[in-house]
Amino acid sequence: MISLNPVTIKKIKRFTSIKRGFRSFVILFVMIFISFFAEAFINSRALLVYYNGRLYLPTYTNMIPGSVFNLGYEYETNYRDLKIKFQKEISSNFVIMPPVPYNPYENDLKLNSYPPFPPSFKEKHFLGTDNVGRDILARLVYGFRTAIIFSFVLLIMNYSVGITIGCSMGYFGGKFDLIFQRIIEIWNNIPFLYVIIIIASIVIPNFMILLLIMAFFGWIGITWVMRTMTYKEKEREYILAVRSLGASHARIIFKHIIPNTISVIVTYAPFAISGGIVALTSLDYLGFGLPAPTPSWGELLSQGWQNMEAWWIVSSVVAALVITLMTVTFIGEGIREAFDPKLHTIYE
Repeated sequence: MISLNPVTIKKIKRFTSIKRGFRSFVILFVMIFISFFAEAFINSRALLVYYNGRLYLPTYTNMIPGSVFNLGYEYETNYRDLKIKFQKEISSNFVIMPPVPYNPYENDLKLNSYPPFPPSFKEKHFLGTDNVGRDILARLVYGFRTAIIFSFVLLIMNYSVGITIGCSMGYFGGKFDLIFQRIIEIWNNIPFLYVIIIIASIVIPNFMILLLIMAFFGWIGITWVMRTMTYKEKEREYILAVRSLGASHARIIFKHIIPNTISVIVTYAPFAISGGIVALTSLDYLGFGLPAPTPSWGELLSQGWQNMEAWWIVSSVVAALVITLMTVTFIGEGIREAFDPKLHTIYE
């Protein structure tokens, strides 16, 4: 079993007592859960098909051709049409579809009418469609999953590099610190957007390329913070005691300094995640982000500004951005207050 430090338990209890932060955490957790299991809620594949005494689970299995259900074609079954067909027949066969029976890449077009189509509960386009007939709610949810995974992976990469370099600068000081300060100052003056534009003109940026470019520049902020914290921590009595016992530099940094600056690291994390979401959305909006037809909030936002008469596009994206960034900000404020060292320190 995992045994938590009594001070950590106090911090967790303190966080749960901050209602705004804790409720925002619950909302964000539900959003992440729904997006990670989006295929069960938003998908053109059926959740369950019962046909001639046999059960099929198309959502998380391989493609099932229409010939399996006697539809006369070999490509993937259209489960919405299959559901209508079973309802017309007098039999025990049935289809259970997700609440939103569309995937984020599917074009739902109408005869003698052109998208974007407004919200329709009858057709289960609850937030309408975009300018090529794709369901906006589906693209919002799948786009959120892409953005949150991108932000978390970017956070891990930035923190891994930034914390290591920042702690080393603060711990060793001297020429090592001065050299890295000059390197970071030069690094920080490289125009990030120009690098993106140059790379996008050579290759089509994908998830991994964007991640590496963002990580290439994103570690600098946490580096300065950890450098300052390490300068302060390395002069404390417990570090001097460990050093006198012969502990190695790596052990002092990773076993003592970093764990005692965890409150700063945890406090900055939610804001770093929101920054990653905004950065990816901005790049997609400018056309330098993920390639089409990847679900993206920035791409939807661009569509919204190009089709202002389709108010449901831009309003849906703006609402999603506001809710997400607001919950992440409230979580960050709650963590910062809960992990405030002044609340858990005894001065002698």
